Amino acid sequence: MKKIILGCFTVSLCLCVINLPVFAAVTLEQKWQAVDLKTPESVLVYRDGKKAFLLVSQVDGEPTAKDGQGGIAKIALNGEVDALDWVTGLNAPKGMAYVDDKLYVADIDTLVEINLKSAEVINRYPVPGATFLNDVTVDSKGVVYVTDTQTQKIHQLQNGQVTEVLSKVVSANGIKAIGSNLIVGAGKQLILVDKQKNQLPIASGFAQDIDGVEPVGKGNFIVSCWPGLIYYVYLDGKIELLLDSQAEKINTADIGFDSTTNLLFVPNFFKNTVTAYTLNQ
Repeated sequence: MKKIILGCFTVSLCLCVINLPVFAAVTLEQKWQAVDLKTPESVLVYRDGKKAFLLVSQVDGEPTAKDGQGGIAKIALNGEVDALDWVTGLNAPKGMAYVDDKLYVADIDTLVEINLKSAEVINRYPVPGATFLNDVTVDSKGVVYVTDTQTQKIHQLQNGQVTEVLSKVVSANGIKAIGSNLIVGAGKQLILVDKQKNQLPIASGFAQDIDGVEPVGKGNFIVSCWPGLIYYVYLDGKIELLLDSQAEKINTADIGFDSTTNLLFVPNFFKNTVTAYTLNQ
């Protein structure tokens, strides 16, 4: 206790030391860069027991051109390219997701099903009215969901049938199924779509439209915006800018995240590279 005399008044002050928690900043640390890819748009982390690798969709042409030039590359987790043309004969493939031994790829207006063991296309599911299918996710029941950015819709594939799930989702792009909910990048807002198809805001204030969405634990997310932005999104809706490569014209498209190694994989569309970062959180 310390006393201070102010004129005719004596004021007693209690000098206390308060230990406030110190939070380390979330950062990205570059680990490696894979080069000489063919306009990479999306990275998917595949894990099955001890087997793990990356799949990279390669547009290799115009994003809406049905030219058969697109494909998928297979890359090791250390950045070595195992097979540049692991799958060929696609058009402009973008987002991907897998369940069991089947890979699903958004390809302009068609959802393509690929056998992961043989790398062969086994089915093509046309999506009625679709013009720019963008990202794909699979829920715990094996239902496949795909966004169509231009028509602002979400479709699903179940039991071999494609149906519309939701419309009027602004610039619907990145999508992740978590439990019975869908997390969607909708323009400059990250939203949650519940079982009743309500669109509930999670976070907003992104400088550009959202592209990729990845959960990173504890209710937090990593979000990319195609022109060259990567954000960390906290459970309470706060967003933090981790990377801005817009001035260098290095695009950050549909990201992939590996929770086992804490590595973030970023496709750099026009640079023909994929860059890996350690996420320190």
